Amino acid sequence: MTEVTPPQKKEKSGPQKALDKLNLRRDIDLALHLPLRYEDETRITPVSALRDGDTAQVEGEVTQCEIQFRPRRQLVARLDDGTGTLVMRFIHFYPSHQKTLAAGQRVRVRGEARGGFFGIEMVHPSFRAVGEATPLATALTPVYPTTAALPQAYLRKAVAAGLRRADLSEIIPQALVPRGMWGLREALRFLHEPAPDVSLAELEDHSHPAWQRLKFEELLAQQLSQLQAKREREHQRAPRFAVRAGGLQERLLGALPFSLTSAQRRVVEEIALDLQREVPMHRLLQGDVGSGKTVVAAMAAAVAMNEGWQCALMAPTEILAEQHFRKLIGWLEPLGIRIAWLTGSRKGRGRREMLEAVASGEAALVVGTHAVIQQDVAFKRLGLAIIDEQHRFGVAQRLALREKLVDEAEGLEPHLLMMSATPIPRTLAMTLFADLDVSTIDELPPGRTPIVTKVFSDARRHDVIHTIATEAERGRQVYWVCPLIEESESLDLQNATETHQQLVAALPNQQVALLHGRMPAAEKAAVMAEFTAGRTHVLVSTTVIEVGVDVPNASLMVIEHAERFGLSQLHQLRGRVGRGSVASVCVLLYSPPLSDTGKSRLRAMVETQDGFEIARRDLEIRGPGEFMGARQSGAPLLRFADMALDEPLVQLARGAAEAMLDRHPEAAEQHVARWLGARSDYLKA
Repeated sequence: MTEVTPPQKKEKSGPQKALDKLNLRRDIDLALHLPLRYEDETRITPVSALRDGDTAQVEGEVTQCEIQFRPRRQLVARLDDGTGTLVMRFIHFYPSHQKTLAAGQRVRVRGEARGGFFGIEMVHPSFRAVGEATPLATALTPVYPTTAALPQAYLRKAVAAGLRRADLSEIIPQALVPRGMWGLREALRFLHEPAPDVSLAELEDHSHPAWQRLKFEELLAQQLSQLQAKREREHQRAPRFAVRAGGLQERLLGALPFSLTSAQRRVVEEIALDLQREVPMHRLLQGDVGSGKTVVAAMAAAVAMNEGWQCALMAPTEILAEQHFRKLIGWLEPLGIRIAWLTGSRKGRGRREMLEAVASGEAALVVGTHAVIQQDVAFKRLGLAIIDEQHRFGVAQRLALREKLVDEAEGLEPHLLMMSATPIPRTLAMTLFADLDVSTIDELPPGRTPIVTKVFSDARRHDVIHTIATEAERGRQVYWVCPLIEESESLDLQNATETHQQLVAALPNQQVALLHGRMPAAEKAAVMAEFTAGRTHVLVSTTVIEVGVDVPNASLMVIEHAERFGLSQLHQLRGRVGRGSVASVCVLLYSPPLSDTGKSRLRAMVETQDGFEIARRDLEIRGPGEFMGARQSGAPLLRFADMALDEPLVQLARGAAEAMLDRHPEAAEQHVARWLGARSDYLKA
C-alpha cells in the first residue's frame, strides 16, 4: 500500500508575514489600510527653483558618483537637470545605490532640499532610474503605515489589488448616512489615489469629506460593537440583591469612622439599583485620586454578601491589592465577614487554606491580584466581581475573568463593577466605554488639603534634598519616585538604586528605604509597612506606588524626570500626598532641554488639580491608545477618528448605531464584520 504524504503547508514569504502582522488578511482589510501621508510625484521641479526646506521631485542626469571619506564615509552623487546641479548624500548605502546612480544614468529624485556648502543638496532622497519618456504619476503617491520586511512598493500593489477586489457595496442604509456625506467606494478610491490639485493639508489633518465618511464608518462599527455587547447582556441573568433594613450595608455604614460624601452616597444608590435587577451590572466607577472608591466598593459588596453570595476584588498590583485588603479587613471583619487574601506570591499551606475557604463559601470576600482568576481558584457562589484599575489588566485577563466568573450550576453571571482613578473624558466615555454605565464620584472627602506643585530643573536637586531634610525633621514623610530600577545604556535617567544611595549619604540622620517592582513580595510588604508606620522617613520608589498607597503623614512627593511620565500618571503619583491635614507639595524635577510635549505636561500639572481636566489634556497630548494603555489592553482602538475633535461624528454614529440595531440588525452584523472582523470581542472586554 502506498503511503500518502499530506501536502506541506506553504511557508509564507517575508512580505506576506508582514501583512499578517498588520492584520491585512482580507481584501477589505487592505482597502481600509489608509495612507499616513502623501508624496507629490505628479510634477518635476527645476533644480534652480529649489529653496531651502522644499520637499520636491527633480529629474536629470547623474554626472558624478563617488564614495567620500571625509568627514565620514558617504556616497555622494551629483545630478544636472540643465538648470542647475543637485548634490545627493547617502550616509547609509548599498551597492545597488551606486549602480542606479552611476554617471550617465537618468534618475528621478524626491526629498527635502537644503542649502549646503556646495550648493543645494538632498540627504537620503528617494530615487529611481527613468527614461526620457517615463510618465509622471497622475495622482498623489500614498505612503502607508508599514513594518519591517514590507516595502512601500509591495504594500502599494497589495492595497491596490485589495481595493479592486473588495466588496465596497453600501451596507449602511442610506437614511442613516448623514446628508451630503460621500459614498464609501468614492471616499476610499479618492483617499488611495487623490487628485494632485487636492489640498494636502485637508488630507493629512483628516478634515477632507472623504475622511469624514471613513471616520463615520469606523465610529459606527465601534458603537455597534459596544451596543451589541450591552444588549447581549440584557438577555443574561444575574442574582438579584435587595438592600435590606438592618442588613450588612446599613451596619457597615454605621460602623465607618467617617461619613460618606454626597457623591459617594449617590453612586452607592446607583450601584444598589443595578444589583436589584436580574440583568448583570456592568458599571464603571470613576473618581479622582483619593475620592473614596474603595468604601463604595465595600458598600456594594455588603449588599451581595448580605444575601449569602461571595464577592471578589481584583487589583493589578500586590501593593494596591494589599491596601484594599487592609481597609476592608478593618471595616468588615468586626461585622463577622471573613476575607481571603490571594496573590501570586502566596504559596503553600496558607494558600491552600484560602482556596478551601473560597471553595466552601466560608470566605465571603476574596481580595487579590490576577491570582483571583487562576485555574485552581473555585468560588462556591460568586455574585459580584470588582476590578480596580481595570484598564491596566491585559485583554486576555479580562476575557478570562468573564468566562471564569459564570456560575454554571445556577446559570447566573455575576455583577461586574470596574473602578478607575483615571477619569474618563466625555468623548472617550461615549466611544470606548459605550457599553458601560458610568458612575462618577465628583467630590473629595472633607479635610483633604490642596497640593502645591512646583517645577524645578535637575540643577536644583541639592535644594530639593535640603527641603527633604527639613520635612523629615518636622516628622513628615517623603516619596521620591524614579522611572527606572537600574542603569540603562539607552536612557540617561537617574535610577532608583543610585538615588537611594545618594539620599542615604545626604540624609545620615533619616531612615531612607528603597521600593521597586522586582523585590520579593514579602520584602515589598515589609518596606511599605515601615513607611506606613512612620518609621521610614523617605521612600525612594519606582511607580509601584502610583495607585492605592495611603499614608496621611506623607507631605512631599518628588518625581524625577517628570517629563518622561504621562500626565495621568503624574497626577496619580501626586495624589499619594495631601491625604492628611498638613499642607503638601509635589516637586517635578526635569532634565533640560524640555520637548513641547514635556512642557505641556508640566504646565498642566502646575495649572490644575482637577482629574477630569488632567485626563482631557492627557488625551490631547498622548492620544487614546497611550491614554488607555492600549499596548497592554490589545484593544483595536480607533485608527482614523480623533476623540478630541470628532465628538459631533461620535454623536451621529451613536444615533445611527441604535437605529441600525433596531431596524437593520443584519446590516449591523455585516458592518461590524467588515470593520472589526474577529477583533470586535476586544472592544467588549
